[in-house]
Amino acid sequence: MLEAILLSIVTAATPLLLAASGELVAERAGVLNLGVEGMMLIGAACGFAGAWATGSTALGALCGLAAGAALAALFAAAAIGLAVNQVAAGLALTILGTGLSGLIGAPFVGEKITPAPHLALPVLTDLPLLGRLLFGEDGFVYLALALIAGIAAVLSRSRAGLILRAVGDNPAAAHALGYNVSGIRTLAVLFGGACAGLAGACLPLADTPFFAPGMTAGRGWIALALVVFASWRPGRLVAGAALFGAVSILQLHAQALGLGVPSQAMSALPYLATVLVLVLISRVRRGGSVAPAALGTPFVPDR
Repeated sequence: MLEAILLSIVTAATPLLLAASGELVAERAGVLNLGVEGMMLIGAACGFAGAWATGSTALGALCGLAAGAALAALFAAAAIGLAVNQVAAGLALTILGTGLSGLIGAPFVGEKITPAPHLALPVLTDLPLLGRLLFGEDGFVYLALALIAGIAAVLSRSRAGLILRAVGDNPAAAHALGYNVSGIRTLAVLFGGACAGLAGACLPLADTPFFAPGMTAGRGWIALALVVFASWRPGRLVAGAALFGAVSILQLHAQALGLGVPSQAMSALPYLATVLVLVLISRVRRGGSVAPAALGTPFVPDR
């Protein structure tokens, strides 16, 4: 029972970690992209379509990744190239992604594919409790962990990470030093879109072997909150994703046990937990915000 719960938590946490990792990079560059939900949805639709057409989970994941990046490119053109309001552009992106995902995915509703294979190592995978948890997951889980480790290393120990953080904190100073602020921000947004698309593709390719309209069910918004919960620090994203994944699984197990609580109330539990965590963070935090100083602020060099 415990092993099943832990495996379910990892499954629920993986798409959150993937999406939040990409959004963290974009926000550290000073760009607030509220279109994560839309990019996840288009990633889910294109990922499933690609896997269904090719019979390959890997190619399906690449299709989802590319779709998320393409949608992010539209956001970058508006929010960075034209310097429009980032909040409005992000919300428009979510609406666009929702509509496009329904259009692209409509022919595939009711279809099924073979889910992503799980790692199977002799002896190790068969170890009690931790065997399947550590050595029996699908590729999305290991990719998410490798991705967050790489992001943490780049942001804290590399020149590229220092430049990215400088662009997010003081774009005018970075521009004065000769760095292409718009170009760096665009690359960060494209990376965030690719991660969100991959997170969306994870849902039909690894979690459930079918596509359903709106199957992200608000996970993109939870990923946005998760970045704030982690205080824009990559290492904390893992714990945060596990926490929110556990809350999601808790409501499913509570319904299965028949506790007499309305299913609608239990389904709202992950989102209620998100709001409560953000409120607690705002009350407990001391010394002001730890967000990038220029987060959400457009930068135009000639102004």
